[in-house]
Order: sequence, then C-alpha cells, then structure tokens
Amino acid sequence: MAQHVFANRPIPHFDWTREMKRLLTVTALMFALACQASDPMYNENADAKAEISQALIQATSAGVPVLVIFGANWCGDCKVLDMAIKQGTSASLVAKEFRVVKVDVGRFDHNVDIAQTYGVPLKKGIPAVVVLSPKNQVLYVTREGELADARKMGETGIYEFFRKVTPGLKTKS
Repeated sequence: MAQHVFANRPIPHFDWTREMKRLLTVTALMFALACQASDPMYNENADAKAEISQALIQATSAGVPVLVIFGANWCGDCKVLDMAIKQGTSASLVAKEFRVVKVDVGRFDHNVDIAQTYGVPLKKGIPAVVVLSPKNQVLYVTREGELADARKMGETGIYEFFRKVTPGLKTKS
C-alpha cells in the first residue's frame, strides 16, 4: 500500500483573516495609486479666461457653442458629470454639439469672477454650466442648480438635460 506524501507532515493552518487583510491592503494601495495617477478633472492652475478665449476661437470655426462647466475636483456631482460627458451616453452628444471648457472654482474661492461675469449662480451648487455662442454671448445658464445633483440624476438624467438644452441653442447662435 502506498503512503501519501504528506502523511507525516502537519497540515498548515490557513489564516483567512490575515489573507483578507493583505488582499484589502493591496486593493486599497492600487486604488490610491490609480486615483493619484489619473488627471484631475479640473486644472486648478489653468488660466480659465485664456482657455475660454481659445475655445471661443475653436467654436467659431466649428460653428458650435462653448460649454463652460464650473466645478471642483472634490465635488462628487462634478465627478459624475465629468464621467458622463467623457464616456457616458452624453459623451457623443456633448462632443458633437460643444467645445468644452472646465473651470475650477476651488472651494468657491477660485474663478468665481468668471462665473459672475456670465451670470452663473455658484451658490445654487456645482457643477454649473454656461453655454456661450462663438461670439461670447450667453445662450444658457444653469440658474437653479440643474446639474448640482448629478449623482441622483444619473447618466440618463444628465443625457436628458443636454438633449433638452441643445436644440434651443441652434436658433440662438
């Protein structure tokens, strides 16, 4: 009769708790590195006025309006909106219909003058948007915090917002 190879060895104890802690630690480190490696949504050092001017020039040649989005990197609703216009159902609509500029408002202490110039009431919440004609005329403003609850709106609600706003812009340009 053949003996089993492990017959005289004790079976090692597997510590599930320790292994789960290791797995969670590695996962948390990978998540932290991914977050750090990704570009921030809003460039806190950008010259927002220059970026808007550049977008207006591009909009003139493309014949589309400029979508200026006011927000901040700490803002959860801003993150949801950013993901929606980059890769959600709204992405193709926004890319086709607008030149986009994202303006950092920090903790409501940065570029607030730009928002005020265009009549954007940041006190109603962020993200907030203004749509400008290529001639720098205000076509639309979120006056009631229409996007400030982007997390609850979800991808469908954000898409519906842009779908409703977009047709009216063609006649105003």
